Amino acid sequence: MTDLDRVPQSCTLPTEEQPLRIAEWDGLLTERLTALSRPGPQRLRLELSDAAVAGDRVRDLAERESGCCSFFTFEVAVVDGAVRLDIGVDAAHEAVLEALAERATALAGLGEQQ
Repeated sequence: MTDLDRVPQSCTLPTEEQPLRIAEWDGLLTERLTALSRPGPQRLRLELSDAAVAGDRVRDLAERESGCCSFFTFEVAVVDGAVRLDIGVDAAHEAVLEALAERATALAGLGEQQ
């Protein structure tokens, strides 16, 4: 299975742009992800280091992702100098969120935390 096989059909980002967006998320998660938790089956919380550097980048990516994948909700907050990114989905897209959590965990070398 390739990365693009996991992109849901409801995503409106043009196919040729999808690898670039995936690479943007991968870069952000590899560089900045420090913690991950699953407050519920339809929620994922990511903690990213250095809000001064990553804050605008996270907000920009979340805004663009919301524009093409309306099933995502994003909440961005700065907490103790870090960026907290809460991601939500509806029940029909829980598998997408699970795939994102697995990918983030692998990229950042984290064990999933609760």
